Amino acid sequence: MDPLSYRTVIVNDVELQVSVTNEAGERGLALLLHGFPELAFSWRYQIPALAAAGYEVWAPNLRGYAESSKPHDVSAYSIDKLLEDIAALIDAAGRDKVVLVGHDWGAVQAWMFAIRGVRPLDQLVIMNVPHPACMRRELRTFRQLRKSWYIFFFQIPWLPEAILRARGARAVGDSFSNMAVDKTRFPSEVTDIYREAALRPRAMRSMINYYRAAFRGGRKSASEELPVIHSPTLMIWGLEDSALSKETTDGTEEHVEDLTMRFLPDVSHWVQQEAPEIVNAMMLAWLDGDPVPEAADLELDRLDEPALPG
Repeated sequence: MDPLSYRTVIVNDVELQVSVTNEAGERGLALLLHGFPELAFSWRYQIPALAAAGYEVWAPNLRGYAESSKPHDVSAYSIDKLLEDIAALIDAAGRDKVVLVGHDWGAVQAWMFAIRGVRPLDQLVIMNVPHPACMRRELRTFRQLRKSWYIFFFQIPWLPEAILRARGARAVGDSFSNMAVDKTRFPSEVTDIYREAALRPRAMRSMINYYRAAFRGGRKSASEELPVIHSPTLMIWGLEDSALSKETTDGTEEHVEDLTMRFLPDVSHWVQQEAPEIVNAMMLAWLDGDPVPEAADLELDRLDEPALPG
């Protein structure tokens, strides 16, 4: 079972499960946004590290996931709705200083939250999702279109849900272990948590609806102006990402005023779970204003699977 403890936070007429740690944190709020088909659990290595560094840490199960609300309509998963959830979480935390951290779909939301300036951000941390302008460019190439085939598959009604739920949502668990370079990071005890969450009533449909809503809003999003991001931004990228090519990061500096980028060789898309020692060292150094080490310069002991309060 997921070892994180949660409280329910009501935002925009939905209930979100939120893991809240270190409410006395003097450095402000670190808000961690997970991806697909992940959970707040995917931040289990970063939550204690950020709390120990002095942050109040909020890690929600986003709408559609685990025990958070699962609205039926595809429109309920539009980027506008998702950004409203993030803003409401920041307001509920009542913090003036905010570090927004996102991976995968969480990073999509974090990019757009910063681009639109929905709320002021002190710092932004992005993991393994390109800036929207770079993604627009790369989706015009066969190289990236071939990697993004699943986006088009997810537009089919009911069939993707049926396939992903089959055999106890085995495909969900396999998505972690099959894509990972270090498969020891994803034993059955870990992947079972994701499988069980995906098998909750309406969960799989809700999770896939993120892709359907994005696809339906594609014409509007493709024409949206993307102002330069002024919040200092750290981008961490696992180079063995089978879904997103390294070329999608090219040109990011044109869209981010203050950008620090680090690449992790031999690490997959699941960067913060597969290489938590390196990710934490880079992120904490950057948050402290210290030089951010390169992956090759770090010699770190392997972290044990954290025993978080349950």
